[in-house]
Amino acid sequence: MLHTKIIDTEKTKIEISNAEKFIASSKFGASIFFTGTVRDFNENKKVTGITYDSHDAMVIKSFKEIYEETEQKLNIKDKAVYIEHVKGYVKLGEMSIIIAVACKHRDQAYVLSRYIIEEIKKRSPIWKKEHYENEDSKWLKGNPINNEKI
Repeated sequence: MLHTKIIDTEKTKIEISNAEKFIASSKFGASIFFTGTVRDFNENKKVTGITYDSHDAMVIKSFKEIYEETEQKLNIKDKAVYIEHVKGYVKLGEMSIIIAVACKHRDQAYVLSRYIIEEIKKRSPIWKKEHYENEDSKWLKGNPINNEKI
């Protein structure tokens, strides 16, 4: 069971309650909620917010591929996974991503949650531009898409 979505910050926000409803099931004994939020400092600069941009279709495709490969690579068959990432401006302290997972056992839930976020960071075409206290901003260096030559 999988839910994926890119959230346009001009229209709505990520809601944990939606993730809770999606993964709720008596067949699962463990749930993990991971949220990524905008932090106040990066590289010795005071951050005031981040603008995220993405190639939406490719992001959703990468989320689905990551989900599908967990059955083989992690041997986790029965699971519920909810992934939403924002596109647009996010203020300091606000959420940019939520990953909610539910599995039969806690070890599976921890492993699954960690695997998903690490793979998203490596593979999903999402870019971020940090905004700083002095009104400067900078697009951050990301990871190259797998199999791309630089």
